[in-house]
Amino acid sequence: MAESDPEPVTFGAGHRLGAPETLGISTLDPGHRPPAMPPGRHVTIRVRMLDDSEELFDISQKASGKVLFDLVCSHMNLIEGDYFGLEFQNHQKMIVWLDHIKPIIKQLRRPKHTILRFAVKFFPPDHAQLLEELTRYLFALQIKQDLSSGSLTCNNSSAALMVSHIIQSEIGDFEESQCRSHLLNNNYIPDQMPLIDKIMECHSKNIGQTPAESDYQLLEVARRLEMYGIRLHPAKDREGTILSLAVAHTGVLVFQGHTKINAFNWSKVRKLSFKRKRFLIKLRPDLNSSYQDTLEFLMGSRDCCKVFWKICVEYHAFFRLFEEPKPKPKPVLFTRGSSFRFSGRTQKQVIDYVRETEFKKLPFDRKHSRVQHDSRLSPLPSPCHHEVPTEVSVSIFLSLFKCFYSLPLFISAAVHFCQSGAPGDRVDSPPRRHWKESVLVSAEASRSARASPSQQRNGVASNSPHLSASSGHSHGMVNGQKSLELCSHSPDGRQPSPLTSPLLNDACSVRTDDEDEVRRKRFPTDRAYFIAKELLTTERTYVKDLEVITSFQSAVGQDEATPDSLKSTLFSTFEPLHKFHTGFLREVEQRLALWEGRSNAHIKGDYQRIGDVMLKNLQGLKPLTANLHKQSEVLFELEKACRASRKLESLCRDFELQKVCYIPLTVFILRPLHRLIHYKQILERLCKHYLATHVDFRDCRAALADVSEVVDQLQRSLIKMENLQKLLELKKDLIGVDNLLVPGREFIRLGCLSKLSGKGLQQRMFFLFSDVILYTSRGMTATNQFKVHGQLPLHGMTIRESEDEWGVPHAFTLVGQQQSVVVAASSLTEMEKWVEDIKMAIEMAKTSNGPSSDLLTSNLTDSKCPEDSSAEAESEDDMAASQTSLERPAPHRGNTMVHVCWHRNTSVSMVDFSIAVENQLSGNLLRKFKNSNGWQKLWVVFTNFSLFFYKSHQDDYPLASLPLLGYSVTVPSESENIHKDYVFKLHFKSHIYYFRSESEYTFERWMEVIRSATIPSSRARAMNSKESHPH
Repeated sequence: MAESDPEPVTFGAGHRLGAPETLGISTLDPGHRPPAMPPGRHVTIRVRMLDDSEELFDISQKASGKVLFDLVCSHMNLIEGDYFGLEFQNHQKMIVWLDHIKPIIKQLRRPKHTILRFAVKFFPPDHAQLLEELTRYLFALQIKQDLSSGSLTCNNSSAALMVSHIIQSEIGDFEESQCRSHLLNNNYIPDQMPLIDKIMECHSKNIGQTPAESDYQLLEVARRLEMYGIRLHPAKDREGTILSLAVAHTGVLVFQGHTKINAFNWSKVRKLSFKRKRFLIKLRPDLNSSYQDTLEFLMGSRDCCKVFWKICVEYHAFFRLFEEPKPKPKPVLFTRGSSFRFSGRTQKQVIDYVRETEFKKLPFDRKHSRVQHDSRLSPLPSPCHHEVPTEVSVSIFLSLFKCFYSLPLFISAAVHFCQSGAPGDRVDSPPRRHWKESVLVSAEASRSARASPSQQRNGVASNSPHLSASSGHSHGMVNGQKSLELCSHSPDGRQPSPLTSPLLNDACSVRTDDEDEVRRKRFPTDRAYFIAKELLTTERTYVKDLEVITSFQSAVGQDEATPDSLKSTLFSTFEPLHKFHTGFLREVEQRLALWEGRSNAHIKGDYQRIGDVMLKNLQGLKPLTANLHKQSEVLFELEKACRASRKLESLCRDFELQKVCYIPLTVFILRPLHRLIHYKQILERLCKHYLATHVDFRDCRAALADVSEVVDQLQRSLIKMENLQKLLELKKDLIGVDNLLVPGREFIRLGCLSKLSGKGLQQRMFFLFSDVILYTSRGMTATNQFKVHGQLPLHGMTIRESEDEWGVPHAFTLVGQQQSVVVAASSLTEMEKWVEDIKMAIEMAKTSNGPSSDLLTSNLTDSKCPEDSSAEAESEDDMAASQTSLERPAPHRGNTMVHVCWHRNTSVSMVDFSIAVENQLSGNLLRKFKNSNGWQKLWVVFTNFSLFFYKSHQDDYPLASLPLLGYSVTVPSESENIHKDYVFKLHFKSHIYYFRSESEYTFERWMEVIRSATIPSSRARAMNSKESHPH
């Protein structure tokens, strides 16, 4: 049923009644407001939005088109406005785009009588590149319009599927009578009546989808259609055949009717021009091509040629250039040709801008939707953010965005919202609850404490009327307190990629400064004290990790599906360990308190040592380590039980998605073995520091001998268990693998390589094992997993460098017995790592009777990824069937190291993984952002290539995490004005963090362990490291 349009309202310069202050627009530099309105007579411009509403904007006639466009984007709080434009019918009855550079008075002859239409101008090939939920909603409205007008043609299956997603977002879950009535009263496609039953069938399979999810799925279907984003321009060839020209992100396309008959990729086009009615495409010389150097098309008029030429220039610049082209210098005497150029950000600049700049995410209205949904404008699918207690009422600044090219800071955070003066505005720390009561929020953020003007406007204070208004929409309770729903719902219900999250602000942590230096001077300065303190801090983290396992043990122990053998194995292993290490931690804390001088005992020197405590407890620990070599049996038992019981599998998956489970569950299970290596390393440092005559030397040496004996016995078992743990972890990340876990298979390396295909270089995730190489892509799967597209057995494979052969930097060819693949690494170092490891794996495959490399499921074997093939994507019928027949998948953790490698375009080896989990470090650090003045005191844990941030060591789960792959760790330079001791700097692209430690020893240790993650070593160097730290 048609809805009446609301009465248009006149707006001034970017302001609308009752709207919050503007956030800034992506076409503007960060921190800048919309350009000032030039003087002159004002005129009212009418703009029709994508939801068919109309808005009026009051603007000077002398203002440029960009000023008007910025006002429209500001009115909608649209960040990614660069994908859109304003189109109108000019005096020649042609639909043209508003030029951003020219004054409006020169473009609109009768502005009062002209309606400008806000529409999508640039259609990206993948909707995952749209980082804001509002942007995807506007794209969905554009698809809805194109379907209704008939410009987006497709077969019946695709049409029914798309309409089902549209009505899911508008009326919610399927109810037969309501759905049929809605379809009878609303036409979404031409000749809709015959398809009503098919639409209803598709709609019935969308139950549970939120409007945001429906938009996402609609774009997923639409982007595969041949006419997606196509605007046809009538033309004829030299023979007079009626054709149409169009432009897309790939280049210039030629259509006959609605069928694409030719395509000219940007890489093949040398020049586009027009002369009178003739549109000319000049191609680069190609001996293998049958085309002439210059192709000529006849269009309706010179103006038709110019309009199409302009949009081609803009498409090429937006998708192909890194930055906006600079204007040409004006000629002195006369001009030749058009001075038109693309004005605005390129797609890369848009993505980088959204990634590097902070924005407050505001809710928006879906005009035609009856579904009440508290949308928070998330960058990409991300879960709801619940609460953590705050000690005082503070202002909390939130920022949500996705990084397409990099992965800065993951946040696992929640925020208590306390209104001043409201009942219960004093919030006490809630009692500890079971893990099932918490909801994981893991995502990414990057910030600067001293915000630019636009960023300061984005701050959300705790008494903000916008937040308090939305607080009434809380959907749950966390630890007995009402939660503020800061949700960004995933279009597919999956966990977020490592790219989405709210911001961990300075206000979330206790701030500290020079008073800490005074406090530290009261403590001992002996190096042995700081080594002992490392034992204390890492033991605190280890006990917390054991608590995670015991929580898991109690959860699965209550489930009837859990086999008795698994219950007994878990209970007999981890419960005694937790009890023992809790007592050990208490003793270490008492000894350090005495060492620090918090009693008179330190005067005698009796307690300025730690060896006696370690010797006593390591001897008591020995009986508990007797069965640690059987930890692989725990992993196998757990995997076998999960395969046998879906309920248990779901329970394990849900547990791993909790905030307390900050690393993979299988890594927690191996923690007792890694902890023994930590003890050995600490004792080695103490023995190296002490003189032989020192009172603590004898005990430390005896303790080192005891723990070294246990470590040596477990070393071979640990290598096998780490490999098994990695295979189990990878199995969860991959789709299309039947038998990854087979005896004899070893994991060697994973990472990103660009695969050369008929469509150019395309990013792929490669997994190198001892017998096979898998290549995958992170397709638009609801579970955020990697889909296997092919396998290359190592038996009989050769490898050769191919940079000169293909003209692609860092390229090499994998020549298999049945298939050859050309790949390119991101750098020379990456290429050398891959080549070295692949050659080593090939030699291993020659000499071993390894497992069969038949990994893929039958329906994927020998299939190619649609992007890998020069053929077109799968048919619409196949695509539609696959969309409707799949069950709703379970959520999957999207912040694993595989995803970090994908987004940072790097790789890690099994040796790197082993070093990363063994080089654990914990302790208090002071953190400072690039432009902030104060330092934050945080409890920081390093493990598994990441830093995890807590408010204190007593917290059960981290507030945030920072994956370190790709970061560099250095000492600040003089120009950075960090006038403090023991400061190191983490730097990745535009993200800079400073961390300050308490002593020279702790500074050296943090630098050492972080370098082990930020600079993955070559295999030879890594192997040396492994030998020096045996396991």
